[in-house]
Amino acid sequence: MEKTPAYLKLLNDKLEEITFVKEPKELYEPMAYALTMGGKRLRPVMTLMACEMFRGDVSAALPAALALEVFHNFTLVHDDIMDVAPLRRGKETVYKKWNTNIGILSGDAMFAKAFEIIAGSGEKTLKPLVQLLSKVAIEVCEGQQYDMNFEQSPDVSIADYLEMIRLKTAVLIASSLKAGAIVAGASEQDTNEIYLFGENLGMAFQLKDDILDIFSDEKVFGKKKGGDIVAGKKTFMFLKAIEMAGEDTRATLVNYFTDTTIEPDTKVKAVTVIYEKLCVKKCAEDMMDAYSSKALSHLKNIRVPSADKKNLEQLSKELLLRNF
Repeated sequence: MEKTPAYLKLLNDKLEEITFVKEPKELYEPMAYALTMGGKRLRPVMTLMACEMFRGDVSAALPAALALEVFHNFTLVHDDIMDVAPLRRGKETVYKKWNTNIGILSGDAMFAKAFEIIAGSGEKTLKPLVQLLSKVAIEVCEGQQYDMNFEQSPDVSIADYLEMIRLKTAVLIASSLKAGAIVAGASEQDTNEIYLFGENLGMAFQLKDDILDIFSDEKVFGKKKGGDIVAGKKTFMFLKAIEMAGEDTRATLVNYFTDTTIEPDTKVKAVTVIYEKLCVKKCAEDMMDAYSSKALSHLKNIRVPSADKKNLEQLSKELLLRNF
C-alpha cells in the first residue's frame, strides 16, 4: 500500500488543476467545494491500482480516474439533496451551504465535466471508457430511484435491497477498476474478473457503510448518526430486523420508520436498541464478509502474479475494517 499516498497526492493535485470558469460563481464555487471536501478518493485510486496491476501506463489512466471521481461527487451532491442530508464528510453539504437549486445545477455541471475529462483518454480506449461511464451513470440513477421507491414501499425484500445497492454503489467501484484494466489493455477475461471483484467489494463496502451509519462515532464518520433511520431507508439491518422480530416489535419498528412526528434523536435511539436486541449488526457483518470473500475469489482468478495483487488485497481489507 506504499503507493496509495503517492496516488492520492497525484489525484488531488490533478483535481486542483481542473479549470472552473469563475462566473457565474454560484455555479462553479459549489463544484470546486464539492471536490475539495475530502474523501478517500477510493474509486480513482482503484483505477490507477488496476492499471498498474496489469502493467499499464498509470498516467494514461488519469483522465478516467479523475472523471470517475468527479462523477462520484456529482452523485453525492444530488444524493444529499434527495436525502435532506446536512453533513457530508463533516462539512455542510452543497445544497445546505447554498440552496437546493444551486445544488441541482452544480451537480448537473459536474456530470458534464466528468465526460469532458474522460474525453482526454487515449484514442484506443476512449470509446470503451465513455461507454463504461455512460453505463454506470444510468445504473447509479436506477439504484437511486429504487432507493427512493423503497422508502414508500411496504414490500421490500432483502434481495431487492441488495440489487439496489449493487446499482447505486457497487457498479461504480467495479467500473473504476474496469477502467484501469481497459487502459492497461487487459484481456476480456481479466477485465471481467476485476469488475466482479469490484462489484462484490462494493456490496461489502455499502453494508459496512450501513453499519457505520448507526454504530459509529459521528465525529469520525463525518455524517449525522442514524441518517438512514431518520430518512426511513430500508437498509439490510432494517429488513433483517423485520424478518427476525416478533409481531409487536415489528409494528413498533415500522412505526418509528413511518411516523414523521417522532423527534429524530428519539427515533434513532429507539431503533438502535431494537437492532441491538435482534443482533442485526452481526447479520450485516456476516453478509459483508461473504461478499468480501467472493470479491477476493475473483481477484485470485486474475492472471497476473500474486505479488501484483497485494495493493488491491490490502485496500479491500482496509475498507472493511474502517470506522469512517
